[in-house]
Amino acid sequence: MSAAAPLRPLPLPDEVTAPFWEGCRRGELRMQRCAACARFRFHPRPMCPHCLSLDSEWVRMSGEGTLFSFVICHPPVLPAFQAQVPFVVALVELAEDPGLRMVGGVLDTPPDRLRIGQSVRVAFEEIADGVVLPQWRLAP
Repeated sequence: MSAAAPLRPLPLPDEVTAPFWEGCRRGELRMQRCAACARFRFHPRPMCPHCLSLDSEWVRMSGEGTLFSFVICHPPVLPAFQAQVPFVVALVELAEDPGLRMVGGVLDTPPDRLRIGQSVRVAFEEIADGVVLPQWRLAP
């Protein structure tokens, strides 16, 4: 009998992050924006780190961005990621705000073809039943 493949770590949505994860399930990249100072923030949290307001709204983003930085992961990695190496973990700067950055994988592109400054678009990947992660692909 063969052993089952190790499971990837999965996000655990809570009342603060649930709108982000629900957006991902619907194929929408959503970000929290402060209702007082209008600054975006990621990761979602109850209080604005800029003005300390507790009022926020969720905004649908374009899903466009720029490859700000990246690393290429090689073994050793966690067992759940062993079959994927080498893989890229990217830091993407979102088009709506140069200070708004998020991390994700880059799909369908060999790591040696990536360059800082390339345009990317969000791509949603279902990694488990009902669990959808925002990832990135090079923009056409």
